Amino acid sequence: MLNILFICNKSPWPPKEGGPIAMNQLITGLQRAGNHVKVLAADSAKYHVEPSSVPEEYRQKTGIEFVPLDLSVKPVPAFLNLFTRKSYHVQRFISGAFEKRLINILQNGDFDIVQLETLFMAPYIGVIRKYSRAKVVLRAHNIEHLIWKRMAFASRNPLKKFYLRHLYVTLERYEKRVLDQFDGILPITGKDAAFFRHYSQKPVVTIPFGVDTEQVPGQASLSVENALFHIGAMNWLPNEEGIRWLLKNVWPKLTTRFPEMKLYLAGRAMPPWLLRLHEKNVVVVGEVEDARDFMASKSISIAPLFSGSGVRIKILESMSLAKAVVATHTGAEGISCADGKDILIADTADAFADAIARLYKNQEEARRIGKNARHLIETKHDNTKIIARLEAFYDEIL
Repeated sequence: MLNILFICNKSPWPPKEGGPIAMNQLITGLQRAGNHVKVLAADSAKYHVEPSSVPEEYRQKTGIEFVPLDLSVKPVPAFLNLFTRKSYHVQRFISGAFEKRLINILQNGDFDIVQLETLFMAPYIGVIRKYSRAKVVLRAHNIEHLIWKRMAFASRNPLKKFYLRHLYVTLERYEKRVLDQFDGILPITGKDAAFFRHYSQKPVVTIPFGVDTEQVPGQASLSVENALFHIGAMNWLPNEEGIRWLLKNVWPKLTTRFPEMKLYLAGRAMPPWLLRLHEKNVVVVGEVEDARDFMASKSISIAPLFSGSGVRIKILESMSLAKAVVATHTGAEGISCADGKDILIADTADAFADAIARLYKNQEEARRIGKNARHLIETKHDNTKIIARLEAFYDEIL
């Protein structure tokens, strides 16, 4: 049995968006395998969690603690940061209160592993080294600078492009420099692993997102509507960009061919422009109580993403429910899928519309793609197998 401390950039509970879902799968999986897990999480306005809302059983098992962090973008510090070589993204996570709480936990616990969830918690490596003999591991959800680099290249606004370039350049410099301070690195995808191996001498093992396949039925028990759906936090810029592109460039092509087609948009933090949207047959659902039930009730999952890194958790969740998915190459990045077999991949508006049309007018084809997608999840993303691989990695570095 190992004693593991998770230091999280946001709460793993409730597991309602990609990052928390990915963290929670490892935390609960490690506990089921007999390990002891303690959680310290940043709590910000962007993903605020009332401690009293966390189920009592979860609180007892994880000993979860929260430290408030103000991660809001402040104009003056953001402007002054332009004249430094420091990453503004990382600087926002540095907190005296968080460090104090972390020190207290380290002084009162004997940990084998301290796992930092995302690069943004890396400023606390020095504190961990000072107060603990634990091995320090980075769980890399993405190549963080790559998200902002892609957005910078995609931006047409010169001022926005200039600022985004500063953000990604400083973040890239920090990301590459800090990697060798860890004892091991755990990316989610093989493609990300290649980057980390190139810039770090430390052990790198791909630990993909896992699904508890025994708890997720391969076929939905609910009646399924032949409709499109997208689910994802809309305060993550790549999601918002993708939906803007879809509504402007793809949706008009589809409604001309299929006037009755419906599109459901779900997720946290819907932007005002979407809440004001009055587009026929576009249903802005917002945050849903049960993401799995929502996804199970529609037939076609879409992921129109053009920036970002890592893996799209909601795509994998859709696939676990035997849903047919239409995604861009960026959206499908990091998933060992085959276009035309267990997913449909398209990057242009015409191709994306054609892929959706192929599934919408042929539900048997949609079921075939979905069935293959479920098989992919069972063979490559079963959480029990992934946890065993993670434990073997811990044993290796210890």
